[in-house]
Amino acid sequence: MKKLTSRRTTLGVLALALTASTGLLSGCDSPPASIKIGVAQPLSGNLAALGQDLLNGVKLAVAELNKEGFKIKGKPVLIEIVAMDDRSDPAAGVEIAKQMVAAGVVAVIGNLNSGVSIPAAPVYAAANIAQLAISTNPKFTELGLATTFRLVANDNLQARAIGSFAANQLSATKFAVVDDGTTYGKGLAAGAAAELKKAKKEVVVAFSSDDKTTAFDELAGKIKAGGVEVIVSTQSDFQVLALMEALKKIEYTEVNILGGDTIKTTNMLKGIGMVKGLYATSPILDAKEFVVGQSFLEKYRAAFKLDPAYGGHYTYDAMYVLAGAMRRADSVKAEKITETLRTLDGYAPVTGSMKWDAVGEQRYGVVGVYSARAGNWELQLRSDRW
Repeated sequence: MKKLTSRRTTLGVLALALTASTGLLSGCDSPPASIKIGVAQPLSGNLAALGQDLLNGVKLAVAELNKEGFKIKGKPVLIEIVAMDDRSDPAAGVEIAKQMVAAGVVAVIGNLNSGVSIPAAPVYAAANIAQLAISTNPKFTELGLATTFRLVANDNLQARAIGSFAANQLSATKFAVVDDGTTYGKGLAAGAAAELKKAKKEVVVAFSSDDKTTAFDELAGKIKAGGVEVIVSTQSDFQVLALMEALKKIEYTEVNILGGDTIKTTNMLKGIGMVKGLYATSPILDAKEFVVGQSFLEKYRAAFKLDPAYGGHYTYDAMYVLAGAMRRADSVKAEKITETLRTLDGYAPVTGSMKWDAVGEQRYGVVGVYSARAGNWELQLRSDRW
């Protein structure tokens, strides 16, 4: 009887230990009072207006979520933003990624530049932190990491849009293809050139600069000498404006310029009237193109006293999708968020929905072609196929 009592006591102790252990394990996923969302964008330099716009989108969403009372497991959780300036620099992007991980962020909305998001991606992947990027180079998702998620269509579709629009809508035979030497610029320019070749269009000038230069007298001369009718440029807005000034100096402005999404900005609208036509392709659709876009624009203007410069509505939506993933997972752990995003068809207040395929490409991505007219970018064509 004594042995039986001793055995029962031992079993009871083990049961209590197991119960306590189970309680501790379940408590490990108990939501904290606050969580951190990282935002890594260029907040200084030539692309600061775009980066600030992307940060503003997150700020607006977080303010709304905190105001309504974001909860996990019935417990209020305050969302905090950790914003860092990647300066459009790959090395800075990697260093910032390490700082984000050290800061304990549970997800990151970044980066704008493909040349930054790609080298930063393995750092986030090592910590199971989801990286939601608006950058468009296909190599971002080709890394094969479980943590990479693209918010818009990639440059494969954008290159087809450039080739199709240029070949069928601009009635030209001689083209110049210009890039800014970045991962984004070179990749998109190469894809666009390939599409033009398929359409039997002649690229008489191919030119690559860096992403900072604004001295284009030599390039302008080559464009004039080659009789170029359409300039396809994957440079940023300030560079294309500088090229237009160089063309003006040599009185060669009867050309169409067709750019990528980095010229579809409010700053680029300064170039209206300087050349024959100014067009931009972009996977970043204007907020006003969506049913509830006007409501977003009103809220954005009220909060920041200016119009959006780029794609703040996409990062606004991305924050809401992250919130939805946390609610679905009933957890704010980074690995649970990443796992849930892989299968989530997330509610996006402006664009409607965000859903990713097996490698993290956006299933609902489209590319539009816009014309700069009357102080605005006006939609010409839009497709998810091209």
